[in-house]
Amino acid sequence: MKNGGFFMDSKREIYDLIPQQFYPKTTFVDQKISFEDVVTILKSTSIPFPFIVKPDIGLRGSAVKKILSLSELESYHSKASFDYLIQELIPYANEVGIFYVRFPNERHGKITGIVAKEFLIVEGDGVSTISALIKANPRYELQLKALQKEYGHQLETILGKEEKRNLVPYGNHARGAKFLDYSHLISPELTQVINDMCMQIPEFYFGRMDVMYNTWEELIHGKNFSIVELNGAASEPTHIYDPKHSLFFAWKELSRHISYMFRISVANHKRGFPYLAHKVGMEQYRLHLEQSNKIVNF
Repeated sequence: MKNGGFFMDSKREIYDLIPQQFYPKTTFVDQKISFEDVVTILKSTSIPFPFIVKPDIGLRGSAVKKILSLSELESYHSKASFDYLIQELIPYANEVGIFYVRFPNERHGKITGIVAKEFLIVEGDGVSTISALIKANPRYELQLKALQKEYGHQLETILGKEEKRNLVPYGNHARGAKFLDYSHLISPELTQVINDMCMQIPEFYFGRMDVMYNTWEELIHGKNFSIVELNGAASEPTHIYDPKHSLFFAWKELSRHISYMFRISVANHKRGFPYLAHKVGMEQYRLHLEQSNKIVNF
């Protein structure tokens, strides 16, 4: 996995590089197979409802859904014009993105940033509908059309006082999650846990892993956590999206990480890995735009 990858990374191929104990049970579904075959695959994996489905080649959380029943899965499969993954629901409530950098000639990498993710959760007052609660939060309201498409009349439900509802259980900025810079929690203990794991992923030197975990104390001791996704060269240091940060902070962090990626690329090139040819890059970009149209408009 030299320097991560380019635009068209298959999640299935990336998961295949990660030791099984670090990510949830996952299976691949070809969009062209019949739904009967999908059911057979699901039964063979023993993945229980509810579970997550997501495009094998994704973009910013588009077409990621929580599936509660066979009828919902059938609806998803019938509309999907892309291959996708069925993935076991991770039982942990918290999520962070951890950016990791290691140079090819080194045995120990470092964490260069941590982003925490607040999900799109509304809290009832015993009077307001879910829709009204969404409209009361300017950031949530930006997601209203997408939520209306997904939930329909369910948004007219009135939640009890202090009753909470997680409307988007994925830590994605484009789907309404709020990003907070938790880089102050970088520690030798956490760095050791992440480095030990990343050393088991072939040729992985640069990227952000989205990790769900139970408690921070357990995470820094390497217990009760799971990788949601692993992103390579196209990764962003997403702690820059904390509302407290300035544009200048973001530019500085992006420049720092691009410098890391450049140095790693040069080092890998000296080890015999070729640079991406311009023609190949442009073709990948074309495929990226084509895939984006399929999943963004899903």
